[in-house]
Amino acid sequence: MKKLSFFNKLIFLLNSLFAVLLLLSYILPYISPSVFPRLSLLSLVLPVLLVINLVFLVYWLLRFKRQFMLSGLVLLLGIHHITGIYNLGKETQASPQSVSVLSYNVRTFNVNGLDKKEETQAKIYNFIKEQNPAIVCLQEYSAIDGTKGLQYPYQVKAMKPFKKSFGQIIYSKYPIINSGSFDFKKTSNNIMYADVVIDQDTVRVCNIHLQSFRVSSQFAELQQADSKKLIGSMVTAFERQENQVKAFLENEASSPYPVIVAGDFNNSSTSYVYRKLKGEKNDAFAKAGSGTGRTFIFDFLPLRIDFILTDPKFEVTDFKNYSLSLSDHEPIMAAFMMEK
Repeated sequence: MKKLSFFNKLIFLLNSLFAVLLLLSYILPYISPSVFPRLSLLSLVLPVLLVINLVFLVYWLLRFKRQFMLSGLVLLLGIHHITGIYNLGKETQASPQSVSVLSYNVRTFNVNGLDKKEETQAKIYNFIKEQNPAIVCLQEYSAIDGTKGLQYPYQVKAMKPFKKSFGQIIYSKYPIINSGSFDFKKTSNNIMYADVVIDQDTVRVCNIHLQSFRVSSQFAELQQADSKKLIGSMVTAFERQENQVKAFLENEASSPYPVIVAGDFNNSSTSYVYRKLKGEKNDAFAKAGSGTGRTFIFDFLPLRIDFILTDPKFEVTDFKNYSLSLSDHEPIMAAFMMEK
């Protein structure tokens, strides 16, 4: 430090602060949000912290200063977080024997957006028809004319009692022999499931929509929002998500069938709720996806908050992200092979 100029000492001080924040974000997936609820917010900005520390690393390397070791070491310690956020990927292709699952938060077909609802709904249904998945999980589904244009032989809905036109739906080409939902209180979010018979096997398909943060996807609007209310809303969401995940895991443990989980987690792959939900299951994106896997449109930050997780007995053969600006989310689809 003695050989550093006053300016570089300030830079290193900032570097140290962001290195500590990044280290804290590494351990947050292992700490219940109810223990340090406000600190849990760091898990959402882990990609930003990684980039900032990478900038500091490059800065010191260009100046041939040993201070590069601080961010270098911290980045090295979080290598598995980096690979979880950005996947180099490999060439994959679903085989004819694969079963495909598509998940999409359709935001009520943009009923409150700029486009007419009918047009948005038709475009989304046309997209789904083109992809032709075997199973479809939709979140923030609108039941008004909900079956028009998208016909599957089997389907189950989970609509909110206080808002009967809003909820979730699972479409399937395969028979559904049982279904249920969690019906969380005092929220429009929910988890539903359907037991689907595929050939000689039965799989429990879970359509998840965890507690929403209810914040704008526009950074400029977030800057203008009341910071205390914003943080309070996000902390509440974290705590509710934790309880919702706990209820899901109890149900999953009692499931007589292997589980496929698809939906909007409203949290990142570096969060506590993701780690608990994933457990020993395969993250289809990590197995067969590529790039950032962005599913939520938030200005400059590529957030992956929608997931498809499969029981480890299934082989993930393909995963795709789709750039489709018909909702604030983007659809994802995975293909997997049943165990022979």
